[in-house]
Amino acid sequence: MSPILRRIIYVVSYEIIAIAFVTVALVVLGFGGGSSGLIAVVSSAVAIVWNFIWNTLFEAWERRQASTKRTIARRVVHSLGFEGGLIIFLVPILAWILQVSLVEAFILELGLLVFFLVYTFVFAWVFDLVLPPRARIVDSSEPH
Repeated sequence: MSPILRRIIYVVSYEIIAIAFVTVALVVLGFGGGSSGLIAVVSSAVAIVWNFIWNTLFEAWERRQASTKRTIARRVVHSLGFEGGLIIFLVPILAWILQVSLVEAFILELGLLVFFLVYTFVFAWVFDLVLPPRARIVDSSEPH
């Protein structure tokens, strides 16, 4: 599978689950369904672009390392970088759409961040098990 197709599958499957979670979470927190759905879709669009950029940069960095093994530490760095970028982009958008202050939007984003840090870590791990990166595909003729 090509790296680009792999990234597209990653992003689409990740975002479908994320849209459902964000919409439900915001409705539960008392925001209207229209605002919640809009936030979910806009957040998803921002996340799709950022996800593609971040994974491209991360994988380029990863290829230059002595080992391409995805350790827990490497997965933590991957998750933190992705979520950190999202905070920068999404806080102003949340504040604008929900008509709340930047501080309130930041607090709301921190709540979502806790979920998404765990979600990103677990999702990426499971995704790599189901569709391993090219560097991790083992030649069946090699001894294990």
